[in-house]
Amino acid sequence: MSSLRLGTRGSQLARYQARTVAARIAAAGGPACEVVIIQTSGDRLQDAPLADVGGKRLFVKELEDALLGDRIDLAVHSSKDMPAVLPDGLAIAAVLPREDPRDALVLPAGAAVPASPTLDALVAALGGAPRIGTGSVRRVAQLRRLAPNAQFAGVRGNLDTRLRKLDEGQHDALVLAAAGLYRLGFASRITAPLPASACVPAPGQGIIAVEIRAGDGRTHAAVSSIDDAVTSRALAAERALVRALGGGCQMPLGALAQAAGDDLDLRAVVLSIDGARALHHRARGPKDDPEGLGARVAEALLKDGAGELLAEVRRAQAAIEGLQP
Repeated sequence: MSSLRLGTRGSQLARYQARTVAARIAAAGGPACEVVIIQTSGDRLQDAPLADVGGKRLFVKELEDALLGDRIDLAVHSSKDMPAVLPDGLAIAAVLPREDPRDALVLPAGAAVPASPTLDALVAALGGAPRIGTGSVRRVAQLRRLAPNAQFAGVRGNLDTRLRKLDEGQHDALVLAAAGLYRLGFASRITAPLPASACVPAPGQGIIAVEIRAGDGRTHAAVSSIDDAVTSRALAAERALVRALGGGCQMPLGALAQAAGDDLDLRAVVLSIDGARALHHRARGPKDDPEGLGARVAEALLKDGAGELLAEVRRAQAAIEGLQP
């Protein structure tokens, strides 16, 4: 079988993910992959906050366009960057086993860490008004509930660039996805993972997804053999919840589905943009109906007022965009 054209962004993490997918396809007896680096709008707009330039969809659009234009055969993404509704003609064909889905607190190198690094102790160690580096609307809304006086600033660039900025004193702490730190060999920089009870991760966080053209039987046959069923069900539940809520990548909502025996356990949160209001819901359902579980949790959140909260966020973001030159 001839090689497959595998599209990916050019960042450190994206290249790691592409190599991992290519290696797994080869190990499963599939064809070799020719890696095609595609620069996305998100990569070009490094200095702009994601919420101001269209959100994480900017990290996948050009890859999806290349798929639809038959310039690549598969695209590898961090699944949390993918839109809840895929463009017509595209499908997720496989996901890899999930890495740690939690967010992680990272302090500067050499910073004093409490002997018992509980969440309360870590928040206290940050001081009264810490400068926390994160550009995630979801993280900021939840972290404001833990550290009301914190100052938040976006931090973009490769992981080593972000850590360098932290160590140079531009921030007092970073909050990053634990998965990226583990995958790129920076696990030792994790001061403490944030429990999902305090900071619910982004839907799809920690999951590498492989997107292909729907109906491309040759590529599907090569890719489907590396799909992890447990992770696939979790992602299906989380994405179903986001679709039912009408949410997007730069929305203050979190979701985490995990296996619980023969069931899936799904927790979710929707917040006001300032974190003052938070709606939580958690439920379990049969693992073979992840979309149904996601829809039920979304319905419960909507009954509690999640639709109004998200509508307020959209209005606030539209107002900001209207002020952009």
